[in-house]
Amino acid sequence: MAPRPSWQGHLKLSLVTCPVALYTATSTGGDVHFNLINPKTNNRIKMVTTDPDTGPVSRADLVKGYEVSKGEYVLLTDEEIKSVKLESTKTIDIESFVPAKDIDRIYWDNPYFLAPDGKIGQDAFNVIRTAMEKSGKIALARVVMSTRERLLALEPRGKGILAYTLRTDDEVRQPEEVFGGISTAKPDADMIKIAEQIIAQKAGPFDPSKFNDRYEDALKALIADKQKGKKPAKVSAPKDDNVVDLMAALRASLDAKAGRSASKPASKATSKSASKTSKPRARKAG
Repeated sequence: MAPRPSWQGHLKLSLVTCPVALYTATSTGGDVHFNLINPKTNNRIKMVTTDPDTGPVSRADLVKGYEVSKGEYVLLTDEEIKSVKLESTKTIDIESFVPAKDIDRIYWDNPYFLAPDGKIGQDAFNVIRTAMEKSGKIALARVVMSTRERLLALEPRGKGILAYTLRTDDEVRQPEEVFGGISTAKPDADMIKIAEQIIAQKAGPFDPSKFNDRYEDALKALIADKQKGKKPAKVSAPKDDNVVDLMAALRASLDAKAGRSASKPASKATSKSASKTSKPRARKAG
């Protein structure tokens, strides 16, 4: 069964338009979700909307409010919000084309699949998609989703189009806010060489099928054990007070990846490489 569309409207390139729909490209169906339970009664807790002065109120009677100052709100009904009409509420209007490398990856947000909405307009959709493919560039457009106008990056994917919402500039923090305190001292060149060898050993193609959420798997296993009446195993917290020699840790990592134990003597080639990267020790006088 086809998923429900997140948005329906038209795709527009200049004077060419066609009906389209946006579908979320990712799924959270397999995630573990928890409910709040009262352990005394085993009942699921219900969240009741409450006015601090009058008590519980019906959600049907509530409206949205925007806080303009402390405790002061401008109230808006759903009809008033829907009355704000922009072309992007019902149309994905392609405004420009840019090279993919021009869009910093930090701006890429949520992925969607864009496809024709029904058989009508498939010819126009295919014309737009094929022209985009031949351009070799990313199309930029706007769309209103969840009461927000979002910038979309569109690129051909198979028979359809992959659409990514892009974050706005004010949503992206400047890296200096976090990276400002990092030391600018150059790391040891010998250590970098060993780290590069470790990277080369771990290099390979990206295969998403090899990655799974081990925490999710552990949670599901815990739930299954609890269903069977088993007690969960105690897990010791990792110690963070171990102070290790960085060069020794790098060499041990290189040896371990190569299939050698750090305690065993390395091969001649590795020993020769290690001797080059070792710092000469000063001899004691006398």
